[in-house]
Amino acid sequence: MKKLMYVAAMACCFSTFANTAPEATSVEEVTPLAVDPIKESFARLGVTVSSIEDSPVAGLKTVLTDKGVLYASADGKYLMQGNLIDLENRVNVTDQALSGVRKEGVAQYQDSMIVYKAENEKHQITVFTDITCGYCRKLHRELEDYLSAGITVKYLAYPRGGLQGSGYEDLRNVWCAKDAAQALTDAKAGQKVAEVENCSAPVAEHYQLGQSFGLSGTPAIILDDGTLIPGYQPADSLSKMLEEKSTKS
Repeated sequence: MKKLMYVAAMACCFSTFANTAPEATSVEEVTPLAVDPIKESFARLGVTVSSIEDSPVAGLKTVLTDKGVLYASADGKYLMQGNLIDLENRVNVTDQALSGVRKEGVAQYQDSMIVYKAENEKHQITVFTDITCGYCRKLHRELEDYLSAGITVKYLAYPRGGLQGSGYEDLRNVWCAKDAAQALTDAKAGQKVAEVENCSAPVAEHYQLGQSFGLSGTPAIILDDGTLIPGYQPADSLSKMLEEKSTKS
């Protein structure tokens, strides 16, 4: 079973600000806009909240953020991070909550992917990848196996070192190359990445998208239904998994 969820208390000290508006002969009382305590607490941590929903656990809210799915008490005083598991139905509730987010997010970046299309396409996968990642290179070396199995491989960039350093810059230059698909293949084979002038590739956006999906490493495979498969999967195993999912749906 995946890691158990753990609880971390968040400091939550709310300040009350006095109304400092200048006095006038006639002053209307202004009611300040209510601020959600969860959003306020998360903002202090540098985490942006996109939505807050009920969770299966009473008194606990599911919070979708730019750092993935988190959980919080309704008053914003307590944060829970990790996977919420429905033991009765053997369902990862956390991953389930992210599936729709991943599906919508991937759709928004279709035009900036590097795509290797299968001639007899049966399935598509989106892979967050890095140049220096060993298993990313292994997956790419076996690219013909995926394509032969009818699996189109679409890449998004995910620099493991973050948005700085040579890893980030190399990915940007790969995405800006005239033949990006060949440039990525060459880079994963260990060749030096040529610098491209005035490069404006959306690598930072890809990285932030992956963060919001709760990625912890590369390669990370996203299926069409938003399912996340962390890590490398050989083509035959992945093909079998995709066929089984297609049969069930």
